[in-house]
Amino acid sequence: MRVLLIGANGYLGRFVADRLLADPAVQLTALGRGDDADVRFDLASGSPGALTRFLDAVHPGVVINCAGATRGGARELTRHNTVAVATVCEALRRSGCGARLVQIGCGAEYGPSQPGSSTAEDAVPRPGGPYGVSKLAATELVLGSGLDAVVLRVFSPAGPGTPAGSPLGRLAEAMRRAMQSGDGELKLAGLGAQRDFVDVRDVARAVHAASLSAAQGVINIGSGRAVRLRDAAATLARVAGYGGALHELDGPPGPLRAPIGHPRGESDHPAPVAYPSYPDGCGSWQQADVRTARDRLGWRPRINLEESLADIWMEAACRI
Repeated sequence: MRVLLIGANGYLGRFVADRLLADPAVQLTALGRGDDADVRFDLASGSPGALTRFLDAVHPGVVINCAGATRGGARELTRHNTVAVATVCEALRRSGCGARLVQIGCGAEYGPSQPGSSTAEDAVPRPGGPYGVSKLAATELVLGSGLDAVVLRVFSPAGPGTPAGSPLGRLAEAMRRAMQSGDGELKLAGLGAQRDFVDVRDVARAVHAASLSAAQGVINIGSGRAVRLRDAAATLARVAGYGGALHELDGPPGPLRAPIGHPRGESDHPAPVAYPSYPDGCGSWQQADVRTARDRLGWRPRINLEESLADIWMEAACRI
């Protein structure tokens, strides 16, 4: 099976590439903006005609689009998340390759949801920010393209390679700094949000499964369980061996202590403050209904959050 992977050098794309390369039945070609791509092409500025010529030359059976932007202004997000997908869809329509498209969407397309609820694929999307809007527009382009296509709405990916600027990445970096400087307490803000974390390696398995399936439409990819960020912080402290106190600035009164059992250290300078907030426009709660992924892809998450956080911490600790 010939697979064209777009965005292979991104956070999700790297793990998708590793998963596909481990399949001896897959012949992989990577297309992207970086020097390490097999073919350099910028979806945000390249023409559909140029991409069509490449598709006709390579003739892939599956095109997987992991490219996109998570940060920036509305214009930049639209260019990289919406215009780029319009280019892919138009090129596939013009091409004679007949490739299946696997598009990576995101849980932010749904926007805020009712606490305690699980969001299924038939929920009406109401994105609460420009990122979710740009990704939802891309999904609508794919669904209306007439192509053999599936959109995987990935909720909150975690695990190795987690960007340092993400909420969990900033949390790990703040803890690393506290341990390096001997701070006995860490002040944390933005811990009230509850998110559905799914390991990036499980996401790669879902992408692989989707590329082999005949499933179309939208499929949620998540763990099916919302976790409060303060609980993730306590778990991270445990796997890191941080013995200080975690003070939550915007939560219940009193410190949230890491369940380590070590005495609190003393510090002559104020405790560092971390702000692992979620600027995704999804409010205080998000939890995926993942039954469709189970039924149509045969996919279930395998890696728990503690393992994901341990891998995040391992990478952060290597920077000490």
